[in-house]
Amino acid sequence: MSRIINQYSPSQIRSNNKQEQFDSNLPVRHRRAKTWHLIFQISTVIGIVVLMALLYNIINQAFGFVAFESKVNPDSLAMDGISLENLSKEDLIRIIQDKVTASRFRTLEKEKPFLARSHEEVYSVVIQEVVKPKVADSWSLFDSLFHRKTILVESAEKYPQARLEFHSWIGWDTVTTPQSSNPLNAGVRTAILGSLWTIAITILVAFPIGVGAAIYLEEYATQSWISRIIQTNINNLAGVPSIIYGMLGLAIFVRAFNLFTSGAAFGYTDPANANGRTILSAGLTLALLILPLLIINSQEAIRAVPSSLRQASFSLGATKWQTVWYHVLPNAIPGILTGSILAISRAIGETAPLVVIGASTFITFDPDSLFSKFTSLPIQIYQWTSRPQAEFRNLAAAAIIILLILLLGLNASAILLRNRFNQRVS
Repeated sequence: MSRIINQYSPSQIRSNNKQEQFDSNLPVRHRRAKTWHLIFQISTVIGIVVLMALLYNIINQAFGFVAFESKVNPDSLAMDGISLENLSKEDLIRIIQDKVTASRFRTLEKEKPFLARSHEEVYSVVIQEVVKPKVADSWSLFDSLFHRKTILVESAEKYPQARLEFHSWIGWDTVTTPQSSNPLNAGVRTAILGSLWTIAITILVAFPIGVGAAIYLEEYATQSWISRIIQTNINNLAGVPSIIYGMLGLAIFVRAFNLFTSGAAFGYTDPANANGRTILSAGLTLALLILPLLIINSQEAIRAVPSSLRQASFSLGATKWQTVWYHVLPNAIPGILTGSILAISRAIGETAPLVVIGASTFITFDPDSLFSKFTSLPIQIYQWTSRPQAEFRNLAAAAIIILLILLLGLNASAILLRNRFNQRVS
């Protein structure tokens, strides 16, 4: 018996013990793996359900039946059996002149001469100034689809003079018209232009500075206490609440650099913008907001480039800058653009910094320069949701859809650019 035991060395015995221990722990590890796999699946399903509920709520408010009541019945404005919409432009102008006050007619003529307006524009003026429709009541998309008969009966009983029709609060008119106190005439054109101006300034300022800082920190900076302090501060700034950046922008761009952000230093004198609460201040503030994100994401992308690529470039006699410009950056650009997508997505949806800067909540004229007053889509949505009328909440849902489309369009452009660089590198 002792001869059989002596056939196994101590190392073989320890190996057999480890194998037995591994085999005994394997079922436990498989159970843990299945548990975590199930948790991850449940988390994914919950995220999808919440996202679908959000989209349902938005779409449910953006469409549905609306009961319209008019101050003047459009049929009463018909001439010789011709309906209002089919009347000539001259007849429509005559109706406006007869039905509105002389001062109001002069104001409309001053805004844009009626003879220079198209037939559709004159007809729109007749509807807004003469017919003056208003919303008596509105219903959600779900109710409009599944409780149609109930809505028809309710509308006939409560609003016998109203015209009931299925209405979409999002449309081309919503995109091309400015804000108005009347929900039927309100649009988001001014807010869209303000958001595009602001994001353009943000990208032009933050992207080169962020990428340049990342290149320096990864390729040129030595491992000293100064660079460690800088890196720690960048990481901390990425988590600072956005309203703090708004206060920083208010102190620096609106007040300290008022001469530049108001345009006074460049000969742009507009009393309405003399306080520095302009598009330029907003764009620079948002650039500060996303700068830490851009730097961190760019650093990660540059760090992911294999060091063997740098060593091969150096071995062929390339300088440090030639290696970075011709080899490191082209391989890191796809990752940098991915980080830029995340940063832009955060900037375009920000409201708190712009409120602190002094963005207008109600503005009817389009921005035409860096030194114009402005509003943005998130602020427009916030302003509409705070209104007591349900129609403005429907408009807010439509504006959210427009904001999502705008965001997806900007992200799609960045993704296409990233894929193009990927193809070049490969």
